[in-house]
Amino acid sequence: MVYCIVNCDNSEKVMRIISGVAKGRRLKVVHGMTTRPITDRTKEALFSILGDWIVGARVLDLFAGTGAVGVEALSRGAAHVTFIDKSHLATRAIGENLRLTDLAKSAFVRRMDAFKFLAQPPTEQYDLIYIAPPQYDQLWSKAMVILDEYLEQWLLPDGAIIAQMHPVEYEELTMQNLLLYDERRYGSTLLCFYEWKDD
Repeated sequence: MVYCIVNCDNSEKVMRIISGVAKGRRLKVVHGMTTRPITDRTKEALFSILGDWIVGARVLDLFAGTGAVGVEALSRGAAHVTFIDKSHLATRAIGENLRLTDLAKSAFVRRMDAFKFLAQPPTEQYDLIYIAPPQYDQLWSKAMVILDEYLEQWLLPDGAIIAQMHPVEYEELTMQNLLLYDERRYGSTLLCFYEWKDD
């Protein structure tokens, strides 16, 4: 299954790990408009949906920002998270957050444009791909179209993709391999759920 998470509420100044081995640890934030922080309320809803499925998962966090989602996944038992962001400030914050939570050994952080990363042949398939680009530029849909075209290379059969956007950014995508099967909204946060289409 593929989850598409959308959030634009930047009001929270303090982020923390909600559950798992690093529960309660505060995370460094990246200020400015180049990242899209996820609120604790949205993050808690997301991981409530994912449940124990996240345990042992291999995760790709594109446009990772502070890395809050990927670090939360590691805290809850994900096997490994790859963080991709082109911002030096963002990747530095991710590194600090991994050190603060003592989860760095299960992570790989790379400063790189997400679309350049997607243009390369992947070295592995992922259980979960999370997409949270800067809003209002439709970057989420561009990333989804690329992933849909090369889905077998990037995503495991029971895997999930999460794209984060403001609700006004949402558009119905014509995709060959992915199916939207649910939508939920939490205030200014929209969650769109996708999964592999049945053959």
